[in-house]
Amino acid sequence: MEWLANISIEWVIVLVLGLAALRIGIVYLGRAQTIPEGAASSAGEFVESALIAIVLVFLIIRPFIVQAFYIPSGSMHPTLLEDDHILVNKFIYRFSEPKHGDVVVFKSPKEVSADEKPFIKRLIGLPGDEIKVEEGKTYRNGKPLTEPYILEEPVYPFGPAKVPPGKLFVMGDNRNNSNDSHEWGMLDRDRVLGKAMLIFWPLSRMRIIR
Repeated sequence: MEWLANISIEWVIVLVLGLAALRIGIVYLGRAQTIPEGAASSAGEFVESALIAIVLVFLIIRPFIVQAFYIPSGSMHPTLLEDDHILVNKFIYRFSEPKHGDVVVFKSPKEVSADEKPFIKRLIGLPGDEIKVEEGKTYRNGKPLTEPYILEEPVYPFGPAKVPPGKLFVMGDNRNNSNDSHEWGMLDRDRVLGKAMLIFWPLSRMRIIR
């Protein structure tokens, strides 16, 4: 399921071209009466439907609207667990800015992951915010945050640090087991892929992500 959800655009194009060639071949065989007319028509309609579905899902919906991701680690416990499958809204931030508390998916910084694999964290600081972690509490602009979603209070100190323009400060809900901004610094805003909206698998954990 993970491979299908994250299939590369190159493989999508190969699949589309292959289905298009298959459709042309079915038309040719039908006209040559190599296969019965009814069978050719049914097969052609099936291939056309598959082709349209692939184009819609992988070339329109996934790049611009919504995409499925899975959770590989425990950095967002208890909000998200390993192997949760989630839907990410890639459309929302085209028309509005991220907000405090959003759970965002982003391309990890190159210095953290050479292949820039997707990370998921909670948005703690926006441009202009001052973030500090002190004595087990996370502060934004001098005020302690109320965070019912975190697993445990952080044991490390951080900051204070001001979030520059074009940057974000993100942290995992599992504060003491998360590779996030307290370790590698501010996140570039343009690396954000979208907002995590829904756990859709396993069915027993289906819920809106808050």
